[in-house]
Amino acid sequence: MDLLRTADRLSRGPAQVLKSEDLSLTQYNVLRILRGAPDGLLCGEIAGHMISRDPDITRLLDRLEKRRLIARSRHERDRRMVLARITAEGLAILDRLDEPVRESHRRQLGHLGRERVRALASLLAECRRDG
Repeated sequence: MDLLRTADRLSRGPAQVLKSEDLSLTQYNVLRILRGAPDGLLCGEIAGHMISRDPDITRLLDRLEKRRLIARSRHERDRRMVLARITAEGLAILDRLDEPVRESHRRQLGHLGRERVRALASLLAECRRDG
């Protein structure tokens, strides 16, 4: 229960920052994933990289595409597959949000110090591997 309570509390800071761009944490996560894949990703690949599983990735991508934050196209070799790419507008939003999100994290975890944050991240990664 402590982990769930902590995750909820820590998600509130960035969620407040994202409200300025009318983004949810899940939408922000998708944009960050696509920023790291300039050639685009298939829907299933995006789902595999997400922090929390979204059962309706298609509808999530629909909303981002409607706002022109991503673009989708058919794969050249297999027209059944759809490739999603971040747009210039999506990149611009991430550029505006990068520092405010980092500052939110600093406010929440800065009191722990760099070494303790690294240790925490390592322990959490270990929990994900074994769980």
